[in-house]
Amino acid sequence: MTDFDATRAMFDLPEGLIYLDGNSLGPLPRVATQQVGALMREEWGTQLIKGWNACGWMDTPGRVGDRIAKLIGAGPGTVVIGDTLSIKVYQALAAALALRPERSVVLSDTGNFPTDLYMAEGLLKTMGGRVELRLVEPHEIESAIDDSVAAVMLTQADYRSGRLHDMRAVSAAAHAVGALTVWDLAHTAGAIEVRLDADGADFAVGCTYKYLNGGPGAPAFIYVADRHQRDSTPALSGWLGHEQPFAFDLDYRPGAGIDRMRVGTPPIIACAALDAALDIWDMADIRDVRKKSMELSERFIEEVEQRCPQLTLASPRDPQMRGSQVSFAFDQGYAVVQALIANGVVGDFRAPDILRFGFTPLYLSVDEVVRATEILERIMNDRLWDRPEFKTMAAVT
Repeated sequence: MTDFDATRAMFDLPEGLIYLDGNSLGPLPRVATQQVGALMREEWGTQLIKGWNACGWMDTPGRVGDRIAKLIGAGPGTVVIGDTLSIKVYQALAAALALRPERSVVLSDTGNFPTDLYMAEGLLKTMGGRVELRLVEPHEIESAIDDSVAAVMLTQADYRSGRLHDMRAVSAAAHAVGALTVWDLAHTAGAIEVRLDADGADFAVGCTYKYLNGGPGAPAFIYVADRHQRDSTPALSGWLGHEQPFAFDLDYRPGAGIDRMRVGTPPIIACAALDAALDIWDMADIRDVRKKSMELSERFIEEVEQRCPQLTLASPRDPQMRGSQVSFAFDQGYAVVQALIANGVVGDFRAPDILRFGFTPLYLSVDEVVRATEILERIMNDRLWDRPEFKTMAAVT
């Protein structure tokens, strides 16, 4: 049984702040400050370049990848970290397409995260129009998979509503016609029980700065199922994905296994922060986290609907059908979120009208959830959002 009081004590959160935005950026783990500082002083500071060997820096992407693998239902040697999520999307989709060269469609849905679609569009342009990106409504995905589809590329939880795709069902439908799947776990890794191996995923990617609390710009990860590793072609044939990086050969030979999905030099300081955050996950059971997050989100919905009839639920009502977030729609949603932040409750806004809130039991309590709805009620009833300063759009929403 996970002790959520113990995990909460591991985070450095501002006093009095109710943080409902861990689905966008997780808070600072206290131990990260210590571990990053120690690495800078005792490894970088004293070892300099010797740290790559003496401190095991070169092995960090695979070692930390194995720690993430435990949280997403993947076996050892199937996950590696490094680079950004956009890079990992490109790699995973390119590898899937190379395994199905005779097929002409990448299938995705209209609720997918736009960046994933941008990366797909960019990749497909380099292929001279041979492969098209086909978008359907989220509920139409399974029926749209046919033998023209090379890869089904989906975000497991919709970034706006939290609506979940059924990984097992979609993967089975894809495999039935010979297609492959590419899953973006940005809103599910560390939020729900992901079962990549058991549910038949082929490729998956994700970021680590949301529920995994790795910090701003923390390195992303990529998963390649064991059965595909030998035949997966790294489209981004980076130096550290080479079989022998320090042979300095002029020809590229992909490394063994998941290492071939490495690209550039790993960001060791950022990796140290992520590694520290994963220590907290050693204290938690993802099944307990999922159960508690559903309790928190259900209480939030109940309170908001009683207190704020002006808001409309934009997430699935069934907690089993959504990730660890809840969204409400309101035509002045951005201003409401800014008013909330000014009153000590942090959520975020997604265009055109979505107020989005994340529920992260590692540091969030029922009492905080109720207090947040009380503040939201006051903001709505007193129209505190209706001020010019809350309607000026910032660069990050």
